[in-house]
Amino acid sequence: MKVVKFELWECVRNENVFDAARSGSAPMPWDVVVLRLTADNGVSGVATACAARSGRITMDYLKEICAPVVLGRDATEREAIWQEFRTIDRHIAFFPNFITGPIDVALWDIAAKSANLPLFRYLGACRTSLPVYASSLWKNTPADYVVEAKQYATRGFKAYKAHPPGPWRLDIEIHRALREELGAAHVLMTDPVADYTLEAAIRVGRDLEKLDFHWFEEPFRDLEFSKYAELCRVLDIPVAATEALSGGIHSVAQVIALRAADIVRADVSWKQGVTGTLKAARLAEANGMQCEIHCTTMGPMDIANLHVSCAICNCEYFELLVPEDFFRFPMKDPYPIDTEGIIHVPEKPGLGVEIDWEAVENTCRQHVKLEL
Repeated sequence: MKVVKFELWECVRNENVFDAARSGSAPMPWDVVVLRLTADNGVSGVATACAARSGRITMDYLKEICAPVVLGRDATEREAIWQEFRTIDRHIAFFPNFITGPIDVALWDIAAKSANLPLFRYLGACRTSLPVYASSLWKNTPADYVVEAKQYATRGFKAYKAHPPGPWRLDIEIHRALREELGAAHVLMTDPVADYTLEAAIRVGRDLEKLDFHWFEEPFRDLEFSKYAELCRVLDIPVAATEALSGGIHSVAQVIALRAADIVRADVSWKQGVTGTLKAARLAEANGMQCEIHCTTMGPMDIANLHVSCAICNCEYFELLVPEDFFRFPMKDPYPIDTEGIIHVPEKPGLGVEIDWEAVENTCRQHVKLEL
């Protein structure tokens, strides 16, 4: 199964979905690069790469640095390609976290399709479904979070994660409002996205413990290992981290060794594909930890996450960033979520989803096709 064609579409969406505090003064449209690899047996694998602020940069990395590594290689040489990218990253490229993951996903898609198996069964199935939690964007008031959480509760979702906007005292109000309005049985998490001091995180964490929140995610910047370790030491609520941490599984290993997280985070976009995410999950499993898979903000990659999550034993939930329709692009299928808030992994070969190629073409600014 030699890879004979490498195609890219830079899709421009012209919509900024994040608040000014996160996106800053530079434009941040949520663009996407679509990747398709085709093998000499006629089977294609598809994936997507994040291109917010960086569509042309993402295209250049994939075209100039990644394509020469992949074209002409056997599609089954995933581990060798993954290791070569790690070497290139250190000595030449300094990849953004999200560059090489899509290539790995597309290679796994080819392999599973060629075996006529859904990806999770090709990996080794553990289950066929997971409960979903709705994961918010940033909102202005506690009432805004309550309204959204209740909306998804009426759809059967039994869990909700807030991304509170700060400062920490407002975040506490949001957490309290959610628990009061959703009731004791609803599963709640929070992710303030790296904005707290250690003192603030301890205060918020202790309040979360009283409110019976399920986990407390990434209150600090990624490399602040000593703060994470101290927070894990003083709190009983599990602290989740490593989502956006650079360095892949090797950084995750350091976090685990330093006891700087109770729950590991990984996904196929930011942790170098299915291969990297499986490595992170196995590493966490070996240390008695959960590996909660992080959403990618792109439908096909989220479904790749679902396949991985259903092939491992230490992931409890599927994260759905909401409102989900915007983040489904370029996947034609709706997310396969039932009325009880359970997502079911596709049983078709490979990723098992259909790409909306008309939408891809309609938003395409640049199409690159490289062939042997």
